[in-house]
Amino acid sequence: MAEIIIPGPQGRIEARYTEPPYPGAPIALILHPHPKAGGTMQDPVTIMLYQLFEKNGFGVLRYNSRGVGRSQGVYDQGIGELEDAAYVLDYLENLSESPRLVWCAGYSFGAWITLQLLMRRPEIDGFLAISPPANHYDLSFLAPCPASGLIVSGDADSIATPEDVERALTKVRVQKGHKVDRARIKGANHFYVDKREELLGVCEEYLLRRLNEADQQLRLEAEEGLDADVVEDEDDFDE
Repeated sequence: MAEIIIPGPQGRIEARYTEPPYPGAPIALILHPHPKAGGTMQDPVTIMLYQLFEKNGFGVLRYNSRGVGRSQGVYDQGIGELEDAAYVLDYLENLSESPRLVWCAGYSFGAWITLQLLMRRPEIDGFLAISPPANHYDLSFLAPCPASGLIVSGDADSIATPEDVERALTKVRVQKGHKVDRARIKGANHFYVDKREELLGVCEEYLLRRLNEADQQLRLEAEEGLDADVVEDEDDFDE
């Protein structure tokens, strides 16, 4: 893992980066909780998400949004933070060589930014949104949600209650062929105290399932390509 400085829209952006393990490996961007509540890229859940993707063969980047840590600028009510996320995703994609998958994951405020980002970036293939603060932010902008992903919350969360999340999701529509999965962690509060291993297990199970589905789709497309080549060769022979 390398410490890097990205020249961002409001000056430097402090980040941590793990290179993709091979050309074409998938990449993931990780977003931290609310800056005004002490959220940084060193948050335990944020680091857990980073390590999850790193462990499973992704190139991964997490960063401090504007005004946090050594990142320049000031908090901008989510508007500038979304600008930072889009800029850093561009930067991450430019560091990578034709990644086969692009994922985004965020926790709390970072989950809200994640969901907004995927509405603007059609190349995002999947997402993990951990405890999106649906009591503070409307999620109806997910209309329709353009990618499949997982939304997780704790059933003892008093900040982003399960009821608020469920209520928000009733307004969400999903594009054909995509699905938003939902998971609750029993007994978990907003910070997943004593529940992070369980949270990790739920996220990893979902990620591995999606990666397996992507591999199966890739093999199917390869087989269809081979079949098409065989038919073309037979046609040439008949001529």
